[in-house]
Amino acid sequence: MSHTPFEGGRKLEEAFFKEENDRAVARLRKLAEMEGNRKALTGVSGITDEAVLDKLLELKVTPSILASMAAVPLVEVAWADGHVDEKEREAVLAAARSVEFGKDKVDFPLLESWLEKRPSPQLLQAWTHYVQGLAAAMDPRELNQLKHNLLDRARRIAEAAGGLLGFGKISSSEQAMLERMDQAFNKPS
Repeated sequence: MSHTPFEGGRKLEEAFFKEENDRAVARLRKLAEMEGNRKALTGVSGITDEAVLDKLLELKVTPSILASMAAVPLVEVAWADGHVDEKEREAVLAAARSVEFGKDKVDFPLLESWLEKRPSPQLLQAWTHYVQGLAAAMDPRELNQLKHNLLDRARRIAEAAGGLLGFGKISSSEQAMLERMDQAFNKPS
């Protein structure tokens, strides 16, 4: 049975449109995935600025990476004075459970182990290097918002154990840790 040139042309056209359709579907899936990641990043970080979220996505920062990165300052501040008291422990776990923090992104067994036994200094060092890498890639406004969102939670942990009825007083060791983490956000020269 012989095919007419018209039938061959139709098959070519169908193949072309199938390929274009497949590309369009792939683009739509990618956009849906990015939007899901953007919402998840917002849930983990509290950041709502689209430009900052787009930059984090561009830098391949996933919600689970950001959740882990956000947990390190909490743990480090809790350990700043050499021990984690019950108020600090509960404040860290409450922050990790909060919808704002991204409760489905936090590795709770790991976080609890960090609260039981002080993590090695390499954890803070790795966090610092990661933040410095982000600092080099983000504009100052984006970086400032990320810093504010991450360190504000850490400051709340420091306040959890101090002062009158657990409010207001930050120990000198906790303040020093907050300042050390703040410095990590400085753009390398």
